[in-house]
Amino acid sequence: MDLCFNRLLGINYKSEAQKIRVMSEEWLENNISCPSCGYRKLTHFANNKPVADFYCEQCGEIFELKSKNGPMGKKINDGAYKTAIERITSNSNPSLFVLHYDDYKVINLEIIPKYFFTPDVIEARKPLSSTARRAGWKGCNIIFGDIPKQGRIPIIKDTKVIDEKIVVNLFNETISLKVSDITKRGWLFDILNCVNLIKEDIFKLEDIYKFEEKLKLKHPQNNHIKDKIRQQLQILRDKGYIEFLGKGLYRKIK
Repeated sequence: MDLCFNRLLGINYKSEAQKIRVMSEEWLENNISCPSCGYRKLTHFANNKPVADFYCEQCGEIFELKSKNGPMGKKINDGAYKTAIERITSNSNPSLFVLHYDDYKVINLEIIPKYFFTPDVIEARKPLSSTARRAGWKGCNIIFGDIPKQGRIPIIKDTKVIDEKIVVNLFNETISLKVSDITKRGWLFDILNCVNLIKEDIFKLEDIYKFEEKLKLKHPQNNHIKDKIRQQLQILRDKGYIEFLGKGLYRKIK
């Protein structure tokens, strides 16, 4: 796989952002298969569909692409805040390709399944000033670092291409974490993130309780945080992400 963008595609564009958009989308369409079903090619939407950039002709999954020069860091610049929130709470939210490039070469590429997005990972930016051309418009950032690691599936890592079958298997393993109710989804991923922050594979219930104050700040209306923690641990156990060993002990599986 050639990891370099076709620079000739950007000749007719003045804006660097426009050049990257054209080059990165062409590269993805020509090199990446569907991470959901493995179909050999993704198809670009013809008319700048506002919801997504690509779709799979075989399984119907839709995808958006975000590219950045340099490591992604904790945040990804996105579009309008209102639109982002509306998409997350609807059935039209696409899965997201996150592409890190350097000197017009792909370094890392990850896919985030659409059901890993919650309102908490969408951060509103300050509205544009009254003197701006789009005065009052409010953009947003995707807080990339708050998405559980299980939902950030590598396709290319440090220029190494991951086997397509592995990508499809990892993508479909996460389907068990799909939760339609947006509030329940948020709680599940909050606890999964807490589990991920514990370094040891085997941990105690008390280790999760240490995140109680942090969770209270995120969910100030809930006065039974420990009960909620135990509930979500049971759900993660049932979904095969942790194992209950008895006497308040758990083991990470995925």
